[in-house]
This record gives sequence, structure tokens and C-alpha cells, in this order.
Amino acid sequence: MQPIPQPVSTILNGPSVQPFSGKAPKQLIIFLHGLGADGNDLIGLTDEFAEDFPDAKFVSPHAPFACDMAPYGRQWFSLQDRAMAAMTHGARIAAPILNDYIDEQLKLANLTIKDCFIIGFSQGTMMALYTMLRRPEPCAGIVGFSGAMIADDANPISCKPPVCLIHGDADAVVPFAALANAQEALKAVGVPCETHSRPNLGHGIDEVGILTAQQFMDGRIKL
Repeated sequence: MQPIPQPVSTILNGPSVQPFSGKAPKQLIIFLHGLGADGNDLIGLTDEFAEDFPDAKFVSPHAPFACDMAPYGRQWFSLQDRAMAAMTHGARIAAPILNDYIDEQLKLANLTIKDCFIIGFSQGTMMALYTMLRRPEPCAGIVGFSGAMIADDANPISCKPPVCLIHGDADAVVPFAALANAQEALKAVGVPCETHSRPNLGHGIDEVGILTAQQFMDGRIKL
């Protein structure tokens, strides 16, 4: 069993962008970054998604732990040991911290979880799937880029928000096979899931992937 790491902070913070419309938020869109990055890595996607969601507030928290594989950046949990048991242990520790942040952001925006989308990249996708499938109520949807599913039989899935997973077939960081594995695992427990492969794309997000995510999100939340 891994020792319990000490977080940089148990109260998450990070960049945020108010609705482009200038009105009170009608949606909350949360970006979850990957290993070795921080909240600044994905907040730049706001411009893309604000075209469809001008009344959305966007937030992108810094993960709670300092990255143990680089001299900078953050991590949701260590990936020095990539055995499923080790990753599950790490996700269990990070999930309550992330849940507290989500609840606080919903409260600040005067919204409910049904008004919230989670968009993750790489380890952020792992955290999005692990955390949002175990909340009391489903969010509006989960978009995961270049990620994977973390199993935890001791803490079963408790809600079933719609999921959209997008993965490059040339990914050398998170194997492309993780896409089919996640789809199979989600299907087995009745979570609605659509998957999209991106030909010749490595570990990243491209314009077609963003468009795919936008199309998935459209119509799944009140505007």
C-alpha cells in the first residue's frame, strides 16, 4: 500500500472565467488537467466551449498534490506505480478533495450538479470518471480525452451520467486500448457512453475532438 501523500492544499483553487454573456451562470464547466500540468493547462479551452455555452462559468482547479515525476506541476495521484490497485488507492484519496471543490463551485454559482459538465484530459479523465460516477446524483455529462477507467470494486458506481470518451490512436502515453476497455466497463454497469477515436493523434486534444465534445454536450443541459 502506498503511503498517504501530503497535498499541497486540501482546498483546491485555480483559474476561472465568468460567462461570456455577462449574465449569471447557467452552467458550470470544470476542466481537470493531466499529470505534471496545472489548472492553467486547460483553461485556454474556454474560448472554444464558450461559443456553445456563453452562459457557462469555467473553472480549472490545480490538482492537490505536487507532481512526483517532474520538478513542477501537479498530480491527482502518483503514477510511479501504474498497477490498478495503486491508482485506485490514489484516486480514493483525491476524490473527496475534488468533490468538495465541485460542491463549493456549484454553491458559488447557485447551480446544481445537473448543470455541470466535467471535461478531463489524461489523468484528469481518470479522476472525472472515478469521482463523478460515485456521486449521489449525476452531472450533465463527462467528456474524457486520452484517459482510462480506474476500477474500484469496493466503491461501486452509484450514478450514471452520460460519458463521451475521445482518444488518439497514436497515443504513446495512455494506450489507445484504454478507450475500448473503458467503454466495455461502462457498458457493463449501464453507463451511457460514446467513444471516438482520432486517427494519427498522439497524447493530446485536436480540433475535431473539441468539436466532438461540443456536439456531445449540446442538448444535454438547459440553456
